Amino acid sequence: MTIRQPDIVYYQPVVISPLVHRFTAGNAGIMTGPGTNSYIVGREQFALIDPGPIDEQHIDALLQFCGDRLRSIFVTHTHPDHSPAAKIIAVATGAEVFGNLIDDDGRQDLTFDPLCGFEHNDVFDTDEFSLRVLATPGHVGNHLCFLLEEGGLEAEKICFTGDHIMQGSTVVITPPNGDMKAYIESLQLLLNYPIAALAPAHGQIILDSDAEIKKLIKHRLLRESKVVTALRNSQHGSLDTLTPIVYNDVHTQLHPIARHSLHAHLLKLQAEGRAIERNGEWHSLGD
Repeated sequence: MTIRQPDIVYYQPVVISPLVHRFTAGNAGIMTGPGTNSYIVGREQFALIDPGPIDEQHIDALLQFCGDRLRSIFVTHTHPDHSPAAKIIAVATGAEVFGNLIDDDGRQDLTFDPLCGFEHNDVFDTDEFSLRVLATPGHVGNHLCFLLEEGGLEAEKICFTGDHIMQGSTVVITPPNGDMKAYIESLQLLLNYPIAALAPAHGQIILDSDAEIKKLIKHRLLRESKVVTALRNSQHGSLDTLTPIVYNDVHTQLHPIARHSLHAHLLKLQAEGRAIERNGEWHSLGD
């Protein structure tokens, strides 16, 4: 196995595999974990995945490493910790920018201006490597993952997961652009691909990819079960009254964030005919 699991280091290149280096921005926080990871793929001509936020030291580190070899910039989604640096780096290097746009919900990077977008299973080929585009809506509707395919070598099949999968924490799903049903289906989609390792935008490399994906699916379905039980026991409830019940295993400081994912779970149940909202109160419709 040529894929490494190095510790997080800020503003410096860290070797993940012979084809991949990671840089981590210094924007650690509740929503970003240890910071946003940017990945540089290639040996002679580079592709940059998730250039990150407007962090001058991070941008300078990426530009210094890439020099005149950066050809492409790929963005998993347009949240402000992932895509804003794309425009600055593209202007400085002439690299082409790729990624999908979405209607603004107040949380999108409005400076993002890609040359073009992607469809699921599009393949971007170079002389050194290929990146397969995996459409993974859920965290947000325009979310993409990129699967590194190099010479058919299992050890090099690294999936750059953006915020679809984060190491050490679960992803927040915020409606309306976030969709819990789509998120779970997008997790299940990844099980159809031969992935050797997951390279998240937040946290360290995850080597046992199938086990991690299955764990996340199980976690979401168990949380959904708690939502169903809470609705049955309470007969009805609002987001504010249901959050401390459904997330009683989560510190209360995080409940305002968990409230978004609860809303996404309830909307999934409503779409499946298992719950309904009336005047801000949610009611169970049974199984």
